[in-house]
Amino acid sequence: MPHKESSWKFAEELVTESDAIALARQHSLEAGVEAVSPGVGAQLAVTTALVDARNVIEIGTGLGVSGLWLLQGSPEATLTSIDVEVDHQQTARESFAVAGVPASRVRLITGRASEVLPRMNENSYDVVFVDADPEGVIEYVEHGLRLARAGGVVLVAHALWNGRVANPAARDALTTGFRTLLTEVSTSPAVTSSLATSGDGLLQLVKR
Repeated sequence: MPHKESSWKFAEELVTESDAIALARQHSLEAGVEAVSPGVGAQLAVTTALVDARNVIEIGTGLGVSGLWLLQGSPEATLTSIDVEVDHQQTARESFAVAGVPASRVRLITGRASEVLPRMNENSYDVVFVDADPEGVIEYVEHGLRLARAGGVVLVAHALWNGRVANPAARDALTTGFRTLLTEVSTSPAVTSSLATSGDGLLQLVKR
């Protein structure tokens, strides 16, 4: 479907990234760390702006691209970001500094999300962004819904998992996990859900 591919490409290229985000993206490319696409980043910013976010948590810091987008949408928000890679977080911290984000607005926690998340306060976050190891995506979404306040939003990157989720012949564990997640939330009375095709797919859940 060439017209859909060209529309997707147009939407991604329409986004203009700040110098700080562009620099963080370049660092990500050099380090071999996949960052959210510009289109997904713009949706992160729109989401935090829509809910006037004050408390945001992301699972998977990367080198700061997604965090910068989240904060761009809500300049008053405080970001808590969890990642197991201390070197990545150090680069992310530098990226936030380049963007002029006060250190008091960013809390970086180094550790495994599966061990850190159970200690976080429930019903305390306006936006939860999940972009960590895909093997744990269902567990992370469950934690995300616990951490989000009523009316809060949980966002999940790579929800189409390299285009494999839509392919019924793809039955590997990761693809099946994402497919199961999408099926379950689509009928869950606990959330209002939407799947955007930006980037590699962005699942959007509003906690009822």
